Amino acid sequence: MEKTVVELFAGVGGFRVGLNGITKIDKLGRASEEGEWKFLWSNQWEPATKLQHAFDCYNARFASSDNSNIDISLVDKKSIPSHTLLVGGFPCQDYSVARSLSNERGIEGKKGVLWWQINAILVSKKPSFVLLENVDRLLKSPSKQRGRDFAIMLRCFSDLGYSCEWRVINAADYGGPQRRRRIYIFAYANKTMYGKAMANINPENIITSEGLFAKSFPVKSNQGHASKLNLNIGYDDLVELSNKFKAEFETAGYMSRHIIFTEKVIPIYEKSVPLSQILENIEIDKKYFLSPQQVAKFKFLRGGKSIPRTDKNGHKYNYSEGAMSPYDDLSLPGRTMLTSEGTTNRSTHIIMDKKENKLRKLTPIECERLNQFPDNWTRTGMPENKRYFMMGNALVCGVIGRIGRELSKIIDKEK
Repeated sequence: MEKTVVELFAGVGGFRVGLNGITKIDKLGRASEEGEWKFLWSNQWEPATKLQHAFDCYNARFASSDNSNIDISLVDKKSIPSHTLLVGGFPCQDYSVARSLSNERGIEGKKGVLWWQINAILVSKKPSFVLLENVDRLLKSPSKQRGRDFAIMLRCFSDLGYSCEWRVINAADYGGPQRRRRIYIFAYANKTMYGKAMANINPENIITSEGLFAKSFPVKSNQGHASKLNLNIGYDDLVELSNKFKAEFETAGYMSRHIIFTEKVIPIYEKSVPLSQILENIEIDKKYFLSPQQVAKFKFLRGGKSIPRTDKNGHKYNYSEGAMSPYDDLSLPGRTMLTSEGTTNRSTHIIMDKKENKLRKLTPIECERLNQFPDNWTRTGMPENKRYFMMGNALVCGVIGRIGRELSKIIDKEK
């Protein structure tokens, strides 16, 4: 089976960088892509903005492939090339469903939600394998009905003949340079050779030792004490599931034929990359160093505080935040980067530059290194604040690389 890929919500190409182990850019500004995964088509479109910086970056690095820059909801799913693996990092949104007014069209997903675009591609193209990434709060979404949104996704996969496993992975637990927790979801068609083989394995063993994630990121066994849920009992269809479901999903799990097993797993930790090792070994431009005013502002933002506030209903309360260290410890991996990185924000990384003995922000290259992109990956004409934004939105490419190596072995065994 060919290792062909379609990439959705592609951003600046983290899945592609990770799967193909891209480490540099050539003289023409294109990715030196020599990996075994062949990307047939990608889609990246940012709504409500004329300038498409992420797509422009992706298109510059992968100019030879078929890259789409239109709203995915407007794409005829039949026009997407047939592929072995569908990948994408999609936003965590409200996935609630309802019946159409006439009931003639059956169940409808909430309009504009990107999960339903993924679902439509699964229906149309039926890829053998799927790999998705999201924020880990997906497991608890929405706040008033914990677990419903993820249950809807699992039910959709199951209804279409897929089994799947998931795992919340902190990149720094497995040698990465950033403490970035994300949920990764791997689905496979039950009719594949892999699907048939996994159907004969104990579900608890899939979670702790035999599954894709357990082999990519080993965990300590939890003696097989997995919670069991059934997406069929009490839920005739997606509407009933959407209205009634509420349950706890743990950091790892497996679902097949509507039966879910989930448990909390403990990583077998590996030595992480500290901030000190991702810093540029050059003279840093003075614009990245903090002014006295910025030093004072960050001291306030990172300090502990309790501020009286009044909500829109006139109710008074105290807004509280605990104190952070004045600057980030260079002996530790970076904290989770947010899209506000580079701004005067509590979450922005601040380090003590040892050469100048002054506080400064990370450079765009250092932020790229936190996500394991090649240096200057986002230097494509976009404003510098957007370079920070892109890295706050990106994933840690090394995580995808490790998953890809195990997934490659799986596909090699398919006829």
